[in-house]
Amino acid sequence: MDISETLAKKRIVGLWRLLRGYYPQFITANLALAVSALSRTATYLLIGYFVDQVLGQGKSWRSMLLVALGFIGLALLQGGFTFISGWLATRTAEGVALRLRNYVYDHIQRLSFAFHDKTRTGELIQRSTSDVEAVRRFYQDQAMSIGRILLLFIINFIAIWRLNSQLALISVVAVPALVLISFFFFKRISDQYERYQEQDAIVSSTLQENLYGVRVVKAFARQDYEKEKFNAVSWLKYQLGRKLIFFHSLFWPGSDLIAGFQMLTGYVLGGIMAMKGVISIGDYLAYIGMLVYIIWPMRNLGRVIVQTSTALVSYDRVATIIRENKEPLDEGDYLPDGPTRGDVKFEHVTFSYDGEEGIPILHDISFHCRPGQTVALLGASGSGKTTLVNLLPRFYTYTSGHILLDGVELKRYPRSYLRSQMAFVEQEPFLFSRTIRENIAYGVNREVSEAEIIEAAKAAAIHDSILSFPQGYNTLVGERGVTLSGGQKQRIAIARAILRDPRILILDDATSSVDAETEEMIQQALQRLMAGRSTFVIAHRFQTVMDADLIIVLEKGAIVQMGDHETLIQQPGFYHDIYELQSRVDEAMSKDLA
Repeated sequence: MDISETLAKKRIVGLWRLLRGYYPQFITANLALAVSALSRTATYLLIGYFVDQVLGQGKSWRSMLLVALGFIGLALLQGGFTFISGWLATRTAEGVALRLRNYVYDHIQRLSFAFHDKTRTGELIQRSTSDVEAVRRFYQDQAMSIGRILLLFIINFIAIWRLNSQLALISVVAVPALVLISFFFFKRISDQYERYQEQDAIVSSTLQENLYGVRVVKAFARQDYEKEKFNAVSWLKYQLGRKLIFFHSLFWPGSDLIAGFQMLTGYVLGGIMAMKGVISIGDYLAYIGMLVYIIWPMRNLGRVIVQTSTALVSYDRVATIIRENKEPLDEGDYLPDGPTRGDVKFEHVTFSYDGEEGIPILHDISFHCRPGQTVALLGASGSGKTTLVNLLPRFYTYTSGHILLDGVELKRYPRSYLRSQMAFVEQEPFLFSRTIRENIAYGVNREVSEAEIIEAAKAAAIHDSILSFPQGYNTLVGERGVTLSGGQKQRIAIARAILRDPRILILDDATSSVDAETEEMIQQALQRLMAGRSTFVIAHRFQTVMDADLIIVLEKGAIVQMGDHETLIQQPGFYHDIYELQSRVDEAMSKDLA
């Protein structure tokens, strides 16, 4: 089911549409609730009959036994149908929440990089968990409560009307006031709850960031600073929560006062009518019971209306995510029959994160990478190296110019095809909390043999390190790979890319976290594996870029130098200066070691 099709401008309509597939269960739950409400009202009517017709007229024990059996039957009927109603409501709520939660999770994964760049992770977690839970509570509690309240009110009002129409009208005088005060607080609590949820997301983001960076916090002894930072956002959440509770605390005394006044009025006037003989004693006792189930349900209607406001806010927050357009992975009018050759050509490419109106990050980029060649990108941090390679899998769409893959405009290829032809090793590799084997095989959508995994690990110079662990390839990697060294994480990520057997390989400073000896082994392995594959290498070490077929030096998003190593060291500029500097550093280190 595509939940995006259920969205509506009116939130209550959207919540109703979200029930698709569960309508029979939900309606049956409400029908069972109606039977339960009828049983309760019938119990009070039976009390009136018992007092007037059995006790009042001194009927036989047989009549008393029949009335007792009637009470038992009505109690069983009420209890049984209450259970059925609650069971079906719970199944409906859990089913809808499961479907919504899974859909939101899948939808978030399919949103563009641009969306994730501007959205806090904590905010997404909040909407996928807390807000979905609020929607679940709406179906299980508030939606059923509204049905229960209305049924109790209608059934009991009709029953009292049949006893005495004047008494029925007197019994609902305060109902409009209860409804008005409920809607008065509805808007205020809705706005306050939305601000509270937004701040809760900030607290989640702060906590998540701190836990991810706990090693850095401890290394720099910044626990007190992080404590103060967390206290600040937590205090603001506390203040917003206090305001939210304040509105609730204003609502309850006001509604209780109105409801209590209505009850007292009903008891007194009903008692006067009974003393005057307008209604019988049995009718009065039945009326007392039914009045309770007119006034207090309506008082609870105020509670439900107020709580529904939070559910509507949460639904709106979830719907905002669902309304975001998915990244069109299969959009494109050109799909080759086989793998790409890896011929990549940039022609006057310009890119801005904000489209044509934004500040360009890349300016007039032009170069040609032929099949099997290696292109090295060099430049200071923020020069646009990573942004450039992110255009190849269409993580972002270039603003102007042309990128040709095998002579075809890159925008004509489906994103899914492009990404199936590429493998990435990022500067900060991400490993999942799974076994080493699963992490290496993660990028391949097929069954992978043990031999293939071992071969990839050997090529990445990580096989011997893996065998040193007690459980070998079955060793569980900690969250984000914290149980591994930086070099080990990097080499596992390289093995993952090697196993994918891509036509285009993108290495974003992939050897930055390994020592010189390991780097040399990786370079030898990569040289063999890169044969026949177009490779883009982002690196700061000249040992990594010297053998590249084409070296591109970027500065502030523009190409300032381009050529091979022998050509660039002869030219004055960034490449020559950095090469000379690194050569002097290496020479000095060699003398010190000697």
